[in-house]
Amino acid sequence: MPAASPSATSLGDRIFRWVTAISAALVLLIIGAIFVELVRHSSLSLHRFGLDFLTSTRWNPAKGEFGAASSIFGTLVSTAIALAIAVPLSLVIALFLVELAPPWISKVVGQAIELLAAIPSIIYGMWGLFVLAPVMSEYVQPALGRTLGSLPLFRGPPMGIGMGTAGLIIALMILPFITAVMRDVFRMVPDVVKESAYGMGATTWEVTRQVTVPYGIHGLAGAVFLGLGRAIGETMAVTFVIGNKHHISASLFSPGNSIASTLANEFTEASEPLYRSALVELGLVLFGITFLLQIGAHLWLRRLKKKMAVST
Repeated sequence: MPAASPSATSLGDRIFRWVTAISAALVLLIIGAIFVELVRHSSLSLHRFGLDFLTSTRWNPAKGEFGAASSIFGTLVSTAIALAIAVPLSLVIALFLVELAPPWISKVVGQAIELLAAIPSIIYGMWGLFVLAPVMSEYVQPALGRTLGSLPLFRGPPMGIGMGTAGLIIALMILPFITAVMRDVFRMVPDVVKESAYGMGATTWEVTRQVTVPYGIHGLAGAVFLGLGRAIGETMAVTFVIGNKHHISASLFSPGNSIASTLANEFTEASEPLYRSALVELGLVLFGITFLLQIGAHLWLRRLKKKMAVST
């Protein structure tokens, strides 16, 4: 077979370079277009409320009063609860599947995790409303109230739905994604690195803590931020169990709302221009929160990379 001519090779390289450049530019163009449309459609609310929109807890469509504080609070709190539950569990499960479990157990459990990741969010929401919420109201919340009722987090009537239940549902949803990525990260740790540590007399716990986790720390952080992106914008599952009340409370038993649940519940009912504009501004706020979290994540990863380079 004759070799390709240099001119044909250079032409293919140029075409490939332009295709990849256009694809990358298209991503930036889509992000910019989304931002412009959100600003354009929320301009009425932006001019009416200004920065007070971010700090106000008022939400009364009949009086034309709108504030995003309760929605922002519910979004951040439910996401924080979900990450606090899902990240440690995902880390432990991934370590078990890679380091300790027999191959057949690792395969079966791994397939089950992938199956959980494929379940639609509305199914999680229905399960949370009909199964988890009654369990929370009859057993979990009363027990927490009796033992930890002196803390503001666990005060109030055990209704089943609320911020705590929403955070737990989100945790169950993002756990398969985080676990699957962490498992793959741990599998990419070279065996020779771990075997060297074992050869020096290290225990399994020492190898895990001092070799496996540090080696894959960037991948583990990526898994966490993948779960964060899924959690902060979750809509249907949260809408079923959060209570959908524009209210800020320190208690995890109290109903609340998130930005996504507010949009899902009220957007179709927003006939007034100001009402619709306020809802679009909520979407703009969620877009901004996601953007800021991504910037913070990249800065943290860069700082972590420099710190590890200095330590080595």
